[in-house]
Amino acid sequence: MAQGNDGHIRRAAAELKSATERSSVAPTPMKADGGELRVAIAGYGAIGQSLAASLSAGIPGVVLTAIASRNLDALRAALPANATFRAVPAPELRDHADLIIECAPAAALPSIAVPALEAGRSLMVLSCGALLDNEHLVELARAKGGRILVPTGALLGLDAVLAAAEGKIVSVTMTTRKPPGGLAGAPFLVKHDIDVAAIKEPKLVFEGSAREAARGFPANVNVAVALSLAGIGPDRTRIAIWADPTVRRNTHLIEVESDAASFSMKIEGVPSANPRTGRMTAQSVIAFLRKLRAPLAIGT
Repeated sequence: MAQGNDGHIRRAAAELKSATERSSVAPTPMKADGGELRVAIAGYGAIGQSLAASLSAGIPGVVLTAIASRNLDALRAALPANATFRAVPAPELRDHADLIIECAPAAALPSIAVPALEAGRSLMVLSCGALLDNEHLVELARAKGGRILVPTGALLGLDAVLAAAEGKIVSVTMTTRKPPGGLAGAPFLVKHDIDVAAIKEPKLVFEGSAREAARGFPANVNVAVALSLAGIGPDRTRIAIWADPTVRRNTHLIEVESDAASFSMKIEGVPSANPRTGRMTAQSVIAFLRKLRAPLAIGT
């Protein structure tokens, strides 16, 4: 890859990292007249539905105002009669919210992000792998006064990686093991004619950079991109992906070597209703929202 483009990526990664680091101390996103933070959800799959349920149950200082989905008619039909939020097209979310949470397919990120950032809104991105092919969104956020926030998601230890990145990180590797069904349909597997249904013992199906992993497994390894943006970037962060029929949980082992510390972290996440995503992802977003409004914020 050309050095100039890599430099641009690193600057974009630094902006994303900075946004994450500042989230606990910077002013919260613009609030409604009543002082509540208006939140909208873009995408109503397993994660979107979980977030909607948690927000509807109540978070102090936060109110769910709108949801967008590819099938608005179906969404409107599914909403309870007493719902206090609206079902609207994704470009209109900015008219109803201060913070928009993206939890849609990666390909939909630009159509959700551009209207939100043009209006100076804050955007929480779960499909952060798609940011690597949409670096212009960081520049748009800067120009319009918006913010891009990347939650920890189904990972752990990003605080430690962010801290290590203030010094010198030598290497970051992540080994992911998932039940084969959780990788089904990934573009990399389709391209290489790998049938996960036929895998009967642990099989290494990919090894490469976080950037390559994001393109080959856009619905599976957003955690790898979040890790890379917190640390040494998507081209130097190394990822190995195993299709493993012996595991029932999405497992991530992270190993970091730096001048401040050497550390490893392992998480075994319970899959959500969508086997490609862990339950921890939605819970991470809710924790992030609580932190934005909390009088005491814990963590970097």
